Amino acid sequence: MGARKIEAWHKAGIIDAATRDAIIAYEADNARPVALWAVFGIGALAIALGLISVVAANWEEIPGLFRLAVHLALIATGLGALALREQKLAARSPFVVEALLFITGALGLTFFGHLGQVYQTDSPLWQPLGLWLVLFAPLLFMMGRGWPVATALMGVLLWAVWDYADSAERISGALRGGMEMALWLALVTSLPVLAAPLAGSLRGKSARSEFWRQLEQIALAYAVAGASFAAAMASAGVFSSSDAATTLAAMALRGAVGVAAGLALAALRPGLSGRMAGAIIAGAGLVLPLAYALNDLDIPAAALFTVLWAGIAAAALKAGWRGVFQLAVGVIAARLIILSFELASDLLLSGFGLIAAGLLVLGVGWGALTVSRRFAPENAA
Repeated sequence: MGARKIEAWHKAGIIDAATRDAIIAYEADNARPVALWAVFGIGALAIALGLISVVAANWEEIPGLFRLAVHLALIATGLGALALREQKLAARSPFVVEALLFITGALGLTFFGHLGQVYQTDSPLWQPLGLWLVLFAPLLFMMGRGWPVATALMGVLLWAVWDYADSAERISGALRGGMEMALWLALVTSLPVLAAPLAGSLRGKSARSEFWRQLEQIALAYAVAGASFAAAMASAGVFSSSDAATTLAAMALRGAVGVAAGLALAALRPGLSGRMAGAIIAGAGLVLPLAYALNDLDIPAAALFTVLWAGIAAAALKAGWRGVFQLAVGVIAARLIILSFELASDLLLSGFGLIAAGLLVLGVGWGALTVSRRFAPENAA
């Protein structure tokens, strides 16, 4: 914080002279040489890029087995450091453990691609991703401390399940494969939502509560994104009607998994925040089959989307999630604007239509800003 800003606060009467002097003294004692660290960082980055360039330029000249051996040695080094020094490193800085864990996991993930390159093998992407989850996910669950590892873990899981679903659909086709295949793929792609009750149950019992909080939030975001996308698809009328019973059954199964995950989260993480998070996930699950039932119905499908996000806003207001409330208000405003353009596509060809659309956009934007400022809760502790 700059001394000029602190002095401005003092002149404005926000802080007294003693507070001003105390803040300036504290900032001076705890100042970080940002410029110096930037120089060191640039130098380290230049060295790293140079090493990468040297290796890349001579990649084909390096024997494949030697490259794999070095890759494995790096993974083993990371695992050994985590096994032997994890507690001491965590006592000094949890971020060191998180960074080492992330790097080790990344080395493990890239090893499969490296192995395929050396031996010229090819396989669906979900197979190495699934193997990586089997080998490394337990380690990440046991030692993860923050959003980098949580994001990497959930990202690989999402990538794996959807690549598996895509591969299965391309090989047999979910509809051509019958009801069993469609339900199986629906179940597989619903699995990431179950991370929410798992993380919620451990969040208050672990010293790594931030890690579990991030996992729960990513799973919640996945559930909301899926329901929002389904409602948007219904409004556009893009759901296939070639086998309505199969598609509806798949959507219903996804919804049932979401409802079960939401109820489990509300039960396993007591307190207002847990109940509201569980309610959002359960509500997102209910939206999925309803979205298919409203396929190609512009206004009802848009209303379903709006109800979903209005429920999220209400839950955020109840739980004190200021940022989530403001996001929900903004999303609702954006959906209303999009709906106005969908319904007035013919009018937009005229000047009056453009004027009306512009006024509507300004009105909805002003209303969203007013609601967000007036009703947004204070950030919960």
